Amino acid sequence: MDKNFSLLIEALLPEGILYYFEIADACQSETEISIYLEEKNIVPAEHQHKKLHAKDFLPPVAVQDFPIRRKKVTLYVKRRRWEVVATGETVTRDWEIVKKGTRMTLEFGYFLKGLLR
Repeated sequence: MDKNFSLLIEALLPEGILYYFEIADACQSETEISIYLEEKNIVPAEHQHKKLHAKDFLPPVAVQDFPIRRKKVTLYVKRRRWEVVATGETVTRDWEIVKKGTRMTLEFGYFLKGLLR
């Protein structure tokens, strides 16, 4: 992706979101911009000692973001699930653990807190 384009996208989305999510799609109407995000296949730190494979995604969650150019912005966020190969157990990223880490801004923490409700 072009560096200038990346800077623009990062400025429009909640800070830090592109570390954990990638843009899968985007569209707009006269009144709304919809951005579809999918969690990247980055194994959660709390499960790195296990052999996992990406399974699928949880149902998307719609999150209202700040308007852009007088258009409502909705982020459709799909969180990833992984399967533990040895047991078949399904795991997801524990966002409370991530929130305590150093790679998340306060704004991104509030964003994720809204997802967990």
